[in-house]
Amino acid sequence: MKRTDIGGQAVIEGVMMRSEKGTALVVRRSDGSLANEFHHKRTRYKKGSFPTWPVVRGVYAFFGALSDGMNITTRAAEMLGEEEEEPSKFEKWLAKRFNKSAMDVVKWVAIVLALVLAIGLFFLLPIGVVSLLELIFGKMSAVWSAVVQGLIRLVIFLLYIYGISQIKDIKRVFMYHGAEHKTIACYEAELPMTPENAAKCTRLHPRCGTNYLFLTMAVSIIVTTVVSALCTLIPGFTAWHDASGLNSFLFRIARIVLILPIAGISYEVLKAAAKRDNLVCRIARAPGLALQHLTTKEPTADMLEVAIASFELALHPPKGDLEFDEKAAAQKQETPEETPPSEERKEETDA
Repeated sequence: MKRTDIGGQAVIEGVMMRSEKGTALVVRRSDGSLANEFHHKRTRYKKGSFPTWPVVRGVYAFFGALSDGMNITTRAAEMLGEEEEEPSKFEKWLAKRFNKSAMDVVKWVAIVLALVLAIGLFFLLPIGVVSLLELIFGKMSAVWSAVVQGLIRLVIFLLYIYGISQIKDIKRVFMYHGAEHKTIACYEAELPMTPENAAKCTRLHPRCGTNYLFLTMAVSIIVTTVVSALCTLIPGFTAWHDASGLNSFLFRIARIVLILPIAGISYEVLKAAAKRDNLVCRIARAPGLALQHLTTKEPTADMLEVAIASFELALHPPKGDLEFDEKAAAQKQETPEETPPSEERKEETDA
C-alpha cells in the first residue's frame, strides 16, 4: 500500500489539496467547468529550527490551518464567481486604519470571531456550567472540576458537529470532504485515479482534521486533569484555590493558556496514530474515524472528478504558480464556443 502526505480541505463546490510542493485548489463553476489554481510553497522552516520541534510544530500548524483555511475558503468563493458582500462601515474603517484591503480585514475579523466563539463555547461555557453545579451541589476539587469541564466540552463538540451536519449547504461541503478522502485512499490503494475507482474506496482517513479535533478534546481532558492533580500537590494550593471566587476564576482562566500545548500534543498523537497500525494507535484513531461518518458524506462522480483534479495538480504541479484567470473565465461564459449539434460538448477546464 502506497503512503502519501498529501492532505486537503473541502470548500464550497471544490477541494484543496496540499503537498510538500504547494497548494492546489480546484472548484466547479456553475457552468460545469473546472477552475484550477496552484501556488508553490512559500514558507519553509529549516529542519531543527524552533517551528519544527515536536509539539511546537503542532502549534504552528494549528494557527496556520486557521489562516490558510480562511484564505482557501475566500479564494474558492472568488473562483466560483460569487459576488462579494459590501464591507460594512466598520470594516472599511479598519481597512483604512490598518492600511489593508477590506477583504483582508474581513478575513481576520472572521478568524478573531471564530477564536472568541471557540473559547466562549468550549472553555468559558463549561466553566460557567461547573460554577453553577458548584452553587447547587457544593465545591468540587480541582481535579473533578477539570474532568467535568472536559466532558461538557466533548458533549458540546459532538452536538455542534451533528447540528451543522444537518444544514443543507454544509452537507454538500461534507460530500466534497468525502471526495477528498476517497481520492487519497484511491491513490494509496494504487488504483488508477478515476471517479469509478475512487467511489469504491473508504471515505474515512486517519489523518483527517476531524480526528485532530476529537484528539484535542480527549487530550484536553487528560492534560487539564493531570495539571490540576499536580497543582493540588503544591503546599497551600487548595487553600488558595478555594480562598475566593477570584482565585478560582483565575485558575480556571489559566487553563485556557493550555490550549497551545494541547494543540501541539494532539498534533503529535495524530501523526503517530496515522503512521502506525498497532492496537494503541487503532484505539486512538477509532473515535475520530467514527466521527467522520458525520463530517464526510458519499460524494457524486462529478465531485470525485474535482477532488482527483486537485490531487493530480498537487502531485504534479506546474513549474510556476498557476493563477485562475477570472477575466478569461467571464469572457468564456459570455461568448461560449459554438458546438456542432452532432458533437457532444466537453467540459472546459480553466487554467
